[in-house]
Amino acid sequence: MKKTDLKKYLFAFIITAAIFLTATLLSGYFNSKKIDELRSIEDTISLDILSTETQFQLLEEASCEDISNSFLSQELGTLGERLSHTEDRRGSDKEITDLKRYYSLLLIKDYLLMKQVSEKCDFDPVFILYFYSNEGDCPDCIREGHVLTRLREEYPQLRIYAFDYNLDLSALRTLISIRAVENNLPALVIDDTVYYGFQGIRDIETIIPDLVDLREEGSATSTDPLPESSAE
Repeated sequence: MKKTDLKKYLFAFIITAAIFLTATLLSGYFNSKKIDELRSIEDTISLDILSTETQFQLLEEASCEDISNSFLSQELGTLGERLSHTEDRRGSDKEITDLKRYYSLLLIKDYLLMKQVSEKCDFDPVFILYFYSNEGDCPDCIREGHVLTRLREEYPQLRIYAFDYNLDLSALRTLISIRAVENNLPALVIDDTVYYGFQGIRDIETIIPDLVDLREEGSATSTDPLPESSAE
């Protein structure tokens, strides 16, 4: 082998090794930044969960007026959106699943707390339990989620609780068993009745006639009418 060829191969090897090393270092750097960012989001969600749980303890000792004027469910809804966004970006790894399980426990606690409030206070919330799957086997779950988000914005009186049907959580399994919810998703539990399949806004308004009255009361200030969701 000629000396010039040896130098050429050696030079090519050095360049290739340098490119590989640089790519590895850059990949490690950006992966590290991504992990740090996700951990920061995790820490924020964990802190929000702790804060919400503390509110539960405070509300249990509060007066009926304090509870009926609380925005606890709205805060849980915001927390759920952040957790869902993080799950979409990161995927359902163990840490996200643990946070999701903890969050679902908070939803169940809020549901039980509000049922107690409705019994002892002049407060009559409307409950919707929503069961979905994000394993790719429920094409209508995303549409149903959008409908319920819109309903929550339009009717603050609604208490909507969304649960991942496949989540490994004993309390959730008990709730599913008590409500006799089958694995036929999406599923809504309204007034102890289970409704399977996609339900549009008009469908839910038919199931809960009081919503129409609530909308008529607020029609004077509403400038964004709801779409005919049976066609969604």
